[in-house]
Amino acid sequence: MSSAAVSGPRQQVIKHQTEYTLLGTAHVSKQSADEVRALIQSGEFDAVAIELCPARFASMTDPDALAKLDLFQVIKQGKAGLVAANLALGSFQQRVAEESGIAPGAEMQAAIEEAQAKGLPLWLIDRDVGITLKRVYRNVPWWQRAGLLSGLIGSLFSREKVSADEIEKLKEGDVLESTFSEFAAESEKLYQPLIAERDHFMALRLAEENGTSQYKKVLVVVGAGHLKGLAENLNSHLPEKPQEQLAILNSQPAASRWPKMLPWVIAALVLLGFGLGFSRNTELGWQLITDWVLINGGLSALGVLIAGGHPLTVLTAFLAAPLTSLNPTVGAGMVAAAAELWLRKPTVADFSSLRQDTAQWTGWWKNRVSRTLLVFILATLGSAAGTYIGGFHIVGLLSGSAA
Repeated sequence: MSSAAVSGPRQQVIKHQTEYTLLGTAHVSKQSADEVRALIQSGEFDAVAIELCPARFASMTDPDALAKLDLFQVIKQGKAGLVAANLALGSFQQRVAEESGIAPGAEMQAAIEEAQAKGLPLWLIDRDVGITLKRVYRNVPWWQRAGLLSGLIGSLFSREKVSADEIEKLKEGDVLESTFSEFAAESEKLYQPLIAERDHFMALRLAEENGTSQYKKVLVVVGAGHLKGLAENLNSHLPEKPQEQLAILNSQPAASRWPKMLPWVIAALVLLGFGLGFSRNTELGWQLITDWVLINGGLSALGVLIAGGHPLTVLTAFLAAPLTSLNPTVGAGMVAAAAELWLRKPTVADFSSLRQDTAQWTGWWKNRVSRTLLVFILATLGSAAGTYIGGFHIVGLLSGSAA
């Protein structure tokens, strides 16, 4: 047992002549940070592993990481929703931190600082949060996805105070798990990518980093919710070359084909509807086109308006949505976001204060970066709703004219 005073949950696993001390922590807790420092300063360990991925490590150690973000490329590459989700999760953690006076990830920061001070190897063993979110999203049935999104939105808009005792209870899991805990407890499809896969992934990463067992005593700092699963995976048979299994856990499940085909089918049906309308009479044809523009463009413009977009961005969304819905290779959200970026280019200060601003829900509309993300998301949702509503409206008019 360690001579350092440690009250947090922990387990010790001996694997291939290496003793792994698994320390369970709260991701927002001064006590956890102090425990991490005490253990590393004890001099008992020759390596430290932490529940961070390279991306989160970079954001924690490089304050200017967000300032280097190319927002247009993020949107163009389809990563706007992922960035927004990460900010929503971070806003919950930031709010808890502000109420407790402890910086987010204080125990991980402590591990980084102490390991570097002692010149110890520092291993980043968690899977990238973006891959985890994508695997969660793809793994659950489509009808449960709205619940996941509501969990993220709830974490953003909740104003409930969090006591010190409740913060200590976060030792049961990190902010990602806490957000979806209600669903994970009841859904095996959610539990697997969110918790079980990460337990396995972290065990494989330890095996990869310590392949020749050159390090004999390793401190592993993880959320306490991972202690049992990680210990079980370490105690089980681990492959000599874990890279193949790591590649599988890092892969993204293939998306279903029908969601990709559906926009093209709808566009073809709408164009067919226009053709049928004009074949019956010119007035009906123009009415179909006018209603399509008003419904599709109007709902997309409404989304931009709700997001607080520039008036010219609202107009851009109104004009673009009816056309982009007939050409699924270009989205109304992308066009609207590009207009917003051109009209209100984010400053360095916007990027620097992004995490602080999004900790409060009103800050999402104040900061130009997060507001642009909202413009993209709400313009896209408005256009999608307009496509279906407008499509059904066209069918109704055609049916009525045929009667």
